[in-house]
Amino acid sequence: MMTENTLSPSETRRRRLLFRATHRGTHETDLLIGGFVEPRIASMSEVEMDALEEVMELPDVDLADWLTGRFPIPDYADSPMLRAIKAAGGK
Repeated sequence: MMTENTLSPSETRRRRLLFRATHRGTHETDLLIGGFVEPRIASMSEVEMDALEEVMELPDVDLADWLTGRFPIPDYADSPMLRAIKAAGGK
């Protein structure tokens, strides 16, 4: 079994991002963000992981509203990654 000390820095980052994506603080965003990240994280580039981290810095309440379509994504938060998560519907 590999421990975190034997993983590459990139793999360690992927594991941390996946944990963060699935433990957001609200069940709704855990499902929306985590559901998008889980099947894709293994193939994400460093640039995509950077973009994902930027999205995950946004407040859960706002993310839930934007990702479910309750409110439009405002210009200041709009990004290709956030649009991809919304388009995937958390899947």
